[in-house]
Amino acid sequence: MKTLTEEKFSNFYQKWMAELEDLLLSLAKDPPQGPACAAAIGKLTAHHKEYYRFKWASAHEDVLAFFCGPVWLSPLETAHLWLTGWKPSAAFRLIPAAGLTAEQARRIEVLRGRMRVEEGRVEGEMERLQVAVADRKAVEEVRRGGAEEAAVGGFLEGLERVMKMADCVRLKTLKGLLEILSPMQSVEFLATNALFQIRVRKLGMIEGSGLVS
Repeated sequence: MKTLTEEKFSNFYQKWMAELEDLLLSLAKDPPQGPACAAAIGKLTAHHKEYYRFKWASAHEDVLAFFCGPVWLSPLETAHLWLTGWKPSAAFRLIPAAGLTAEQARRIEVLRGRMRVEEGRVEGEMERLQVAVADRKAVEEVRRGGAEEAAVGGFLEGLERVMKMADCVRLKTLKGLLEILSPMQSVEFLATNALFQIRVRKLGMIEGSGLVS
C-alpha cells in the first residue's frame, strides 16, 4: 500500500512525464530556430526545476520513498537510478557530437572530469552513512520503526542530504552543458534527454505492466 507521499509523488510524476512528452512533441512539430531556441530552453529547464522543487519537498516528508524502490517507477527505470535519479556522467553520452567545435569539446571534457569528482564525493558521503541503499530489508526495518528514534532521525537526514547532493550534481551538469553548447545544440541535447526518459519509461511500463500506476 502506498504512503501519502508515494501517492502524491506518483500522481505528480505521471503528470510531469506527460507534460515533458507534450513539450517534446511541440518541439518536433515546430522546431525552434534562432531566438526561439531561448524560449524552448527556458520551458524545458523550468520543467526540470519544477520536478526538483516537488521532489525535495516530498523527500522532506518521506525520503525513504525515493530510496526504497520508488513505486512510481518501472523496474527498468529503477535500474537506471543513481542515488534517486540519473547519473550525471550519463548525460555526456546524449550530447550531439555533430557541430561541436574543438573548444566546446575541450570544455565538455573538463566539465565531465569535474562532475566525475563530484559523483565520487556524493558516493563517499553515501558510504559514510554506512547504509546499502539497495538493501530493501534495511530500509524497510527503519520504515517499520525497528530502530532507535534518534538513529532513525540521523539516518533519514543523511539520506535527504545525499539525495540533494546528488541532485545538485545533476543540475550542475545540465547548467554546465547548457553554458557550453549553442542555443540550437542545447535544444537538441534537452530534447534527446527527454526522449530517452520517455522511451525508458514507456518500455519499462510495457515490460512490467501492472507494476506501475
